[in-house]
Amino acid sequence: MSSPINVNILGKEYQVACPEEEKDALIASAQMLHKNMEKIRGTGKVVGLDRIAVIAALNLAHELISLQNDGGQDTDEMDKKISQMKDRVSAFLDEDRQLEL
Repeated sequence: MSSPINVNILGKEYQVACPEEEKDALIASAQMLHKNMEKIRGTGKVVGLDRIAVIAALNLAHELISLQNDGGQDTDEMDKKISQMKDRVSAFLDEDRQLEL
């Protein structure tokens, strides 16, 4: 069941319908957006709430894409390291078995 949640972004209050189980995530998202927009406004290079919002959305989208791309590479790298560790453990165990014989 959705209920309205009030969030404040750059001094403006917005009412957003949100399922109860997603309330904390919505509030955290609004706070992240507020901080990002506040930072952009603070530079003085971007004027107008709509332009600040677009730049903030682009920044956040870029961060998300970077994390998604890095995540895939990190997983591949981690898989490679795990495989190398398995090979080392197997080699060690094989050596140990040979010593026992």
